[in-house]
Amino acid sequence: MEQSYKTIEKEAQDEFVEQRSRFIGYVRPVSTEKEALAFIEEKKKQHWDAKHNVYAYVLREGGVQRYSDDGEPHGTAGIPALDVLVKSGVTDVVVVVTRYFGGILLGAGGLVRAYTKGTKIALDAGGIITMQNCYKCSIVCRYDQYGKLSGLIPSCSGVIDDTDFGENVTLLFHIAPAEYESFSRQLADATGGSLEAEIIGKDYFNTTA
Repeated sequence: MEQSYKTIEKEAQDEFVEQRSRFIGYVRPVSTEKEALAFIEEKKKQHWDAKHNVYAYVLREGGVQRYSDDGEPHGTAGIPALDVLVKSGVTDVVVVVTRYFGGILLGAGGLVRAYTKGTKIALDAGGIITMQNCYKCSIVCRYDQYGKLSGLIPSCSGVIDDTDFGENVTLLFHIAPAEYESFSRQLADATGGSLEAEIIGKDYFNTTA
């Protein structure tokens, strides 16, 4: 399992006008080809009256990479869009660039630049983030130990995800595997060895600063 990957934080869009043609770039984080195709179909229905709805997507699962020129000259639309995704290093991402034709031909070079720009501004709007494979941990402490732990975890680059205040306090947090050993040592020092964190699983979390 890979330790980290880059993707998009959220669904987003941006647009620009080039030689009277309106280009709208859409992006959405996805995890399956089914989700990617559903998003593409959604945009095609939304912009049924547009001249072109060019798309590209990249998935971690199976290393899938797909694109479509949707009627633009071969190599001038879908490939430039996919190229932006690949060069940006993002995955689990689908982009659709919609074009409303303005009556002026852009030429092959102009189309490549326009669809490249449409994809880039969509990625910028969505925000590129890093997802890191982290340990999901649990630790149970007394109330008089809670203040110390709630400060120790973030100081060791951990992130507290939830806290349950019952008979004792249960903290759920995630931390990168590379930081876990150091955290365990500091936890033992801070609590005289009375507390240990339990690793309850692994998952990907946004670790972008």
